[in-house]
Amino acid sequence: MPRPAKQAPPPLRVNTVRVVLAGTAVWVVALVVLLLLGDRVDRMWTWTCVAGIALAGVGLGVMRLQGQLGRRD
Repeated sequence: MPRPAKQAPPPLRVNTVRVVLAGTAVWVVALVVLLLLGDRVDRMWTWTCVAGIALAGVGLGVMRLQGQLGRRD
């Protein structure tokens, strides 16, 4: 006789906007550090930070289209 399946736990409520903004802040700090280091680091890392910031902007745009931005739950 099969055992009854366990019920799935309820989904976590996460403020995704706050998570994206925190990640963006980390990318911005990394970019500032790399710009202060100047020619001592490979430019690939600088462009990686710029790409991270740009993708966060795209993510915030998608959240706005989905109605997640501006919603206070």
